[in-house]
Amino acid sequence: MDRLQSMRIFSKVVEQGSFARAAEILDMSNAVVTRYVADLETHLGTRLLNRTTRKLSLTETGQMYLERVRQILSDVDDADAIASYSARKPSGTLRIYSHLGFSKWQLATMLPHFAKEYPDVVLDVTVSDRTVDLVEDGFDIGFFIDLQKVDATMITRKLATSEVLLCASPDYIKQYGEPKTPEDVSRHHCLNFGWDFMRNYWTVQGKRNGPSAPVQIPIHSRVISNNSDVLRECAIAGMGLVLRPSFTLGDDLSCGRLVRLFPEFHLGTVSISMVYPSRRLLSAKVRNFVNFIAGQFPHPEVDLWLGK
Repeated sequence: MDRLQSMRIFSKVVEQGSFARAAEILDMSNAVVTRYVADLETHLGTRLLNRTTRKLSLTETGQMYLERVRQILSDVDDADAIASYSARKPSGTLRIYSHLGFSKWQLATMLPHFAKEYPDVVLDVTVSDRTVDLVEDGFDIGFFIDLQKVDATMITRKLATSEVLLCASPDYIKQYGEPKTPEDVSRHHCLNFGWDFMRNYWTVQGKRNGPSAPVQIPIHSRVISNNSDVLRECAIAGMGLVLRPSFTLGDDLSCGRLVRLFPEFHLGTVSISMVYPSRRLLSAKVRNFVNFIAGQFPHPEVDLWLGK
């Protein structure tokens, strides 16, 4: 038995004072309306209506039940209206997770534009280099790099490709010299991210022009950190060589804070992806945010930041 439907039909019968009139308004047969009310009474184990050939009247129990039913139906209608409004108009809190580097150098510049266009959406942004579970941690959407593991059941939309660059500050190069080949890196101080596969070796994937096999270069780390901002500041301060995705460099290269080293070699790429739990029945705030961000990255295979 559909209890909510039974409640609606019972309420309509009382409102109209007639099974027949209620059936007409509900576009149902008289027999169906009668059966719904009878099944409801059977389920409750009590009579709600006194029936005569000329009129209907509520029993004492029926009167108390009707008052609660009307409140329940009103609450359900209100809940439906709120959900429907949310699906049509972006509003409420949008919980966003973002990889630290992407949030600082890219996302932070985009959020003001979205907020201006959708003023009823509150942006709740969590930033970290650790991987999170979007569903378990209650996020609507997330931005990950491909070195982070993402649940395969999530919807993943690649936004951009970012080339990995080897950089150092002018002061470091002046003091220690500029490495000319990947093998030279082993003789320099290195500023290293804290992933296990990078602790002892950096991989050079080959020359850009002409065949060249990947080479693992032994390194000597002067600083190891799980925070890319720490490594950037150390590199700018002249403490060593650093590997950084192009999207995290901002204007460091163009302003001369850092210098790109041996650009003729390919050091790898990092992909940035937007991730969310489902394509179905997205709320307006999520749907509009997904479309907004996708519009900022029309060419996912292109490095938007290389050379900036």
